[in-house]
Amino acid sequence: MSNIKEIARIAGVSVTTVSRVLNDEPYVSEEKRKAVLNAIELTNYQRNQNAVNLSKGKTNLIGVVIPFSQHPYFGLLIDGIANEAIKNNYKLVLFQSNYEEKREIEALKMLQHKQIDSLIICSRICSIEMIEHYKQYGQIVLFEDTRNTGVSSTFIDQYNCFMIALEYLYQKGHRKIGYSIGRRTGKNSKQREPAYIDFHKKYNESLNNDFVFDNCYYFEDGERIVQSLLNLKERPTALLVTSDQVAAGVQTCCNDRGIAIPHDLAIIGFDNQPIAKVMKLTTVEIPLREIGKKLFIQAIDSVINQEEIAIKLIERQTV
Repeated sequence: MSNIKEIARIAGVSVTTVSRVLNDEPYVSEEKRKAVLNAIELTNYQRNQNAVNLSKGKTNLIGVVIPFSQHPYFGLLIDGIANEAIKNNYKLVLFQSNYEEKREIEALKMLQHKQIDSLIICSRICSIEMIEHYKQYGQIVLFEDTRNTGVSSTFIDQYNCFMIALEYLYQKGHRKIGYSIGRRTGKNSKQREPAYIDFHKKYNESLNNDFVFDNCYYFEDGERIVQSLLNLKERPTALLVTSDQVAAGVQTCCNDRGIAIPHDLAIIGFDNQPIAKVMKLTTVEIPLREIGKKLFIQAIDSVINQEEIAIKLIERQTV
């Protein structure tokens, strides 16, 4: 296998000149540049990119951790991150964690070993203490509220977001309100639950744990929610569904079961994904592409900061 010394010998130039040509640096005559390029072609020389990155201390690679690659929610986030990466001449290394801690640790280890420059974690299973330990090796950015920590983030205030949706339903006359979430242990869910409890305390309404549904991520989960509702003696009149995909599944299944939307059951989705527009779902808009863009900008910045993103409720049907 050829090396730069061999290239220099064939081209009749110094190793320094070969290095300058390889790195597209100035101060090389056109004659010598052509000689080096001809020697490279003659020997089929291939650069060791890992060695180049090590010498520069930079890979121009950003790691991105997502739990699921096929979910539209994370697809929109990735789209925002990827578009900004292209603008800044970076490439992405995608880690699908399936919420398995060992997979997230693999990504953190790549940051530690300088195989990536920074790491964006869109949804995590690792503890915040572990994240804070690894940030000494490079910038780590989370899509969650990291106020009172030393980790950068772009985030939605999920407590306030939930309270806005609950107040909206209350003003529409609803008193029996349920909600669905993904993981109960997730940071977002841990902010939503106190909002739900405080809302009921504020209006002196009783809580019903049967109105809370978890592990809801996909369209198909909407059918499971509706089946659970049908098995209840007392049913909610409204649901906050923290994914437009799931909300669409709930609405579709209700239509099939003869449950009138919104007369029998009002629904508010979250994210304002394209499916919400198609199905005319009232939803809380979360600008995922814009959030992805901001996550990337934070990832290539050495400054630690937390940026809150504003949300708004999009009303498409009377609830």
